[in-house]
Amino acid sequence: MQQPTLLDSRRLPGPNLLSPRAGAVLDIACASADADRLGAAWTERARWMLDQLGWSTHAPVVRRHPRGASFLLEAPIDALYAATEVNEWLWGATLAGPDDTSEAEAAEALARLERTIAAERNPRLLALRDAARDRAVTFLSDDDHASVGLGTGSRTWPVDDLPDPGEVPWADVHDIPVALVTGSNGKTTTIRLLAAMSRAAGPVAGITSTDGIEIAGRVVEAGDWSGPGGARRVLRDTRVEVALLETARGGILRRGLGVPRATAALITNIAADHLGEFGVDDAEGIADAKLVVARAVTTGVLVLNADDPILAARGPRLTPPPTWFGVDPTHPLLPSANQTPVHTVVDGWFTRRHRGTTTRLAATAGVPITLGGAARHNVENVLGALTVAQALGFADDAVRTGLERFGGSDDDNPGRGNVVDLGGATVVVDFAHNPHGMDALIATARTLPARRCVIVLGQAGDRDDESIRALARAAWAGAPDLVIIKDMPRYLRGREPGAIPTLIEAELSRVGAPCTAIVRTASEWDAVEHALGWARPGDLVLLTIHAERERVLGRVHQLVAAGWEPGKPLPPEAPERMG
Repeated sequence: MQQPTLLDSRRLPGPNLLSPRAGAVLDIACASADADRLGAAWTERARWMLDQLGWSTHAPVVRRHPRGASFLLEAPIDALYAATEVNEWLWGATLAGPDDTSEAEAAEALARLERTIAAERNPRLLALRDAARDRAVTFLSDDDHASVGLGTGSRTWPVDDLPDPGEVPWADVHDIPVALVTGSNGKTTTIRLLAAMSRAAGPVAGITSTDGIEIAGRVVEAGDWSGPGGARRVLRDTRVEVALLETARGGILRRGLGVPRATAALITNIAADHLGEFGVDDAEGIADAKLVVARAVTTGVLVLNADDPILAARGPRLTPPPTWFGVDPTHPLLPSANQTPVHTVVDGWFTRRHRGTTTRLAATAGVPITLGGAARHNVENVLGALTVAQALGFADDAVRTGLERFGGSDDDNPGRGNVVDLGGATVVVDFAHNPHGMDALIATARTLPARRCVIVLGQAGDRDDESIRALARAAWAGAPDLVIIKDMPRYLRGREPGAIPTLIEAELSRVGAPCTAIVRTASEWDAVEHALGWARPGDLVLLTIHAERERVLGRVHQLVAAGWEPGKPLPPEAPERMG
């Protein structure tokens, strides 16, 4: 029988999966039969503790999940570290049972926890938060800084040197438009589309994504900044007039949202990915995590993809009702006479329908990223970006200009559906990192001419076995002539070297791939070089890249510039591109 186990204890400073309020959460693994009993026992002790600490306006929250439960203790924002200690004590007392925790032990623990809370308290922080709330401007805080207002209207101070609210120049403090973009696939592409629209529209954009932070079109920090830390950095930059924030599942689950309210929040789609982390074990749990962004748009616009079956089922139950987009104009969630704008495709045009009026925004053939409409996943990304752009107030002419200039090349959208003619072979470089993304890549590949097809395939070690098998099946559904399985030493994430390629190879063999159609390599770079060396004119080369994107793109462009033709010996890699 499974013994209850504490998996994780952490702070949630922002709106989160369990509550719109901050708190401390425990993730518990336990048998299903024990989850309700433990949750009830923990809740009873938590209510007593909240009363004792003077936190009676806060609440205990329990969320069941297939592997156990999560226990959130809501708490003041200036006592979140202490709240984790409170929650851990509550968990210990819950396991011990009422008969094994004496009144004296409880009183001693209470006194100790009260001292911990007192040491962390910051009354000036709470006063500044309350003053911002009274003036209807955003307040942000973290371990180091607190701020009021956003972007050009923001003011920021160290948390240990905060002003009295009366000293703040409130007349200069204001918020700016903010868009949150989340979903299982398409987030980064959609953010880049919105950035292109913003450049055409004029306001200075601050952007976060899995590739970095950009201010006014310049990268100020490379790396994955799709969590709350990246959001706060952009929102406190006094140059920023509009914020476009990729909002990843991991950041939501680890720390909550980085901003409590937004002008618009978009969910691109829902797919089973990153399962088994933070109490999320299936696609419905992923949907719960992504829908946390709805907590930030109680007065804004929640944008959902009608073509996604989970969102289509969940959306109509949400309050306030979401704004929908979808490829099929006859979809029942996209009425032609509606009070909220609907973006869809009609007769080859990206189209807005609103209050009986139909507006053509751009021809699909004129938007390079859609490959003339063949890349359906990018058609959906464009529709989502159009809906958010309207909520942000971008003019239609600027939106059209942004779309028509955004070419899908690695300059515009590196590593996302980049198509290159390489001496008569068609090379596609894409991030496709889960079955849903692979399905989209294969669907696009089917529209491209191909005499033969090769695909480079691999996965990071933090996916569960079934998700890795599903990725292999999705790739094989494209009927490739050769699958090159790559190991990725930088992304083992707890797995042994070779374990994931072995899993992928076994699944490919199970679904019918002959051994002659499978090659294994020790690295992503080796896999790419093998694929390019295998290719001949007329072939389709699908390079799914995770670890060596810049190097691979540089290699492809080196070969184009050299006039290399498939079938000829590969020239040495350019020295400046070598890793």
